[in-house]
Amino acid sequence: MVTLAEVARHAGVSASTVSYVLSGKRTISSQTRERVERSIRELGYHPNAGARALASSKSDIIALMMPLRTDTFVPVMMEIAIAVATTAREHRHDVLLLTGQEGPEAVRRVVGSGLADAMIMMDVELDDARLPLVRETPRPAVLIGLPADARHLTCVDLDFAATGRLCVEHLAELGHRDIAVVGEAAAVYERHTGFAERTMDGIRQRAGEMGVRILHRPCEGSYESMAGTLARIFDERPATTGLIVQNESAIGPLLSLLRAQGRAVPEDISVVAICPEAVAVQQSVALTAVSIPAEEMGRRAVELVMAKVKQAGGTRGPATAVAAETRIELLPPQLTLRSSTGLAPTHASAHAPSPSTPAR
Repeated sequence: MVTLAEVARHAGVSASTVSYVLSGKRTISSQTRERVERSIRELGYHPNAGARALASSKSDIIALMMPLRTDTFVPVMMEIAIAVATTAREHRHDVLLLTGQEGPEAVRRVVGSGLADAMIMMDVELDDARLPLVRETPRPAVLIGLPADARHLTCVDLDFAATGRLCVEHLAELGHRDIAVVGEAAAVYERHTGFAERTMDGIRQRAGEMGVRILHRPCEGSYESMAGTLARIFDERPATTGLIVQNESAIGPLLSLLRAQGRAVPEDISVVAICPEAVAVQQSVALTAVSIPAEEMGRRAVELVMAKVKQAGGTRGPATAVAAETRIELLPPQLTLRSSTGLAPTHASAHAPSPSTPAR
């Protein structure tokens, strides 16, 4: 393994000069810096991360808090994580992935141990228990998600409320007046996960404005649970002609069940999904869908948190804390029309409520 002393000899400078080039603690002439950096490249020198962190109060690591739960659609989470990791490398940072469901304790561990220069948090709940600590610590942090109270926080997310409104608008404009929502697992709503709650807020708001009846039923996502959920929907609302699905795991079973029941898509029932584009286009019927911009969210979260690190001078600790600002970036939803939606069937018109019927 190449040592710092060997780099110094190769570049014809002192070991302290190499150290200053690496840490940036002192100004080094551009000619000397270039010579040292050339020697580092040619020799393949990699400074010890632990020693570098102690010397510079920097770790060049971003902690990504991504709790993995049984009710989480992991491919979307991993797509975000990959985008975070690749964008972090562009900023010469690595990513420490924390997948446990530790809540505030994970924040305390990162802050107290100095594991990372900054934090990115996922799976944000409306009243997330981690947020008081995030507001108190000088460690730069960005949320991929939007809590109920976003004061003094930086957040990036898809605008899920607008997503819900857009899905209702599309179906209502096609004449659908009874729409059922196949939602995430019940536990997602029980812990008030932001994206799911905000989608339903948007759905209910727009449905009320457009005289559409809404029936929301959570679903675990398995074939058996989807069968029970679908039976319940048609038992409670026989006139249902439109479905909004916000549960990637349930999409395949749903389409199979509709086909087995002889319900043609979209002739008998229209389906709109909120899911990754790859999921939408790989089904037996290509789905009209609002895609989840996972890559864009991950990339933007890193850009925002690195701007905070730079603003703080790249170091950590109370002396360099930056006054907390509120910054919310909501990505606008885009609905892509495919084969799964069409005009409401005429046989359902007799069951359709009047425009004054309130949404439920």
